[in-house]
Amino acid sequence: MTYLTVPLSAQNICQLKEQTQNAFESGAQMLEFRSDYIENLDLEKLGEAIEILKEITLPIIVTCRDSKEGGQNDLPQSLRTQILCAAIRLGADYIDCEYANYKKHEVANEIEAALSNANSCRLVLSCHNFKSTFDDLRVIYDSIISVCSHAIPKIVYTAKHINDCFECFDLYRESDGDLIVLCMGEAGIITRILAKKFGALLTFTSLDDGTKTASGQVSISQMRDLYRYDSIDKDTQIYGIIAAPVAHSMSPAIHNACFAQAKLNKVYLPMLVDGDELEFNEFVDMVRLRSWLDFRGFSVSIPHKENALKYLINRGQTLEPLASEIGSINTIMIGDGSAASGFNTDYKGAMDALVESIGGDKNWLNHKHAAIIGAGGVARAIVAGLIDRDCHVTIYNRTTSRAHRLAEEFACYWSQLEQIGGEDWNPDVVINCTSVGMCPNIENTPVPSKSLSDKMVVFDTIYNPIETLLLEDAKKAGAKIVSGVDMFVAQAMEQFVHFTNEKGDQELMRKTVFDWL
Repeated sequence: MTYLTVPLSAQNICQLKEQTQNAFESGAQMLEFRSDYIENLDLEKLGEAIEILKEITLPIIVTCRDSKEGGQNDLPQSLRTQILCAAIRLGADYIDCEYANYKKHEVANEIEAALSNANSCRLVLSCHNFKSTFDDLRVIYDSIISVCSHAIPKIVYTAKHINDCFECFDLYRESDGDLIVLCMGEAGIITRILAKKFGALLTFTSLDDGTKTASGQVSISQMRDLYRYDSIDKDTQIYGIIAAPVAHSMSPAIHNACFAQAKLNKVYLPMLVDGDELEFNEFVDMVRLRSWLDFRGFSVSIPHKENALKYLINRGQTLEPLASEIGSINTIMIGDGSAASGFNTDYKGAMDALVESIGGDKNWLNHKHAAIIGAGGVARAIVAGLIDRDCHVTIYNRTTSRAHRLAEEFACYWSQLEQIGGEDWNPDVVINCTSVGMCPNIENTPVPSKSLSDKMVVFDTIYNPIETLLLEDAKKAGAKIVSGVDMFVAQAMEQFVHFTNEKGDQELMRKTVFDWL
């Protein structure tokens, strides 16, 4: 069992009572009492605290963290050792001591003497790196075991990039016995959710954003409701969205909701892949080299849609003909033997959303004039769809060389962003394919309000927020608007078929998006 563990960061006994009850009611399976957060900590307050914790009847870890490894209140080593030894005597199930301090003979001797008189308390020896990765996790693991063979190694480090997480997974695979390895930071969130798949002793989750004790902790409600923690096991297949940024994405919510409805042993995660082509390639290579991880499929978003296409071409993998024609993909599947294949569901998603908004008339776009803002992966798919429908397209982009190149590929027009609203500006359809206006920068818009009119159809491919500033301005101008939610759900329905060979529930997806937003 991998315990879903809530650290309690209360500053006094009253707060501790409240946090303990909230953690229990939220479904915590273990509690970590961070005694170093308690103001004016002494042995008497420790006793009061453990009595409160014991009332809940969940396993208890007592930690009195050194300030050098993230502890609060800068307590002296002598007091911290006293607290841990007293916790053992008072019936704690686990105590957590820094490995660096345990190597001091006086600390180890006191703790081992207390443990020798305890029936069931176990020792966790922990190492933390709040700045980056460790040089070699295996060396740290072996060192801990060699110093104290009965200890549970706990190694927590900061993932500067999601690619730093794979060493964590490798250590789980190579090691026997109880172990805790986690990555801090947004890029390391997947290690916290997947700890259960790899048989970790525990994973940490916060009560809420205000009670996090480490960067990257996911709230217990999200862990259980969004990421389906309770259903994860060693056979769970992994899917996710590759993007940067990724925190805003609703893809985990809709796919996990549909996985749950269909009773499928799958989980869908946010995967923050910073960088460009090099970092993207390294990530996918690492996934494919570790088939035992059970990564099976990815949605691909900004800025990696073209990187994904190049990856599959350069690695000799499979592309559907439509994706080759468009020149970008938004879906990668990992098959038997780690073979990868690429698909584009943006094309159909965008065209379905646009055609539905104009009453289902597929011929309406014929010979209309469309202004496309952006020249990335989404723009490529939409331009391809519009050209297929005999629409006259002009691409506007900040980097004119990209606009020029895309226009040449699809035999259409291009222009500079500064020309939006100029003398030749008279489109029937305006489509934003950039991230301008996306949460959290919702005060931005790619098109000045004065450049919109009631004769236009205005489509924003952003879905968070549901109604961007561009769409608000378009509505005020009397234009017909198309929300990015419509495209998002349509393309996700196509992805779900790739992921499961089953049709997703469109209404459930839409409801989930609106509920989460």
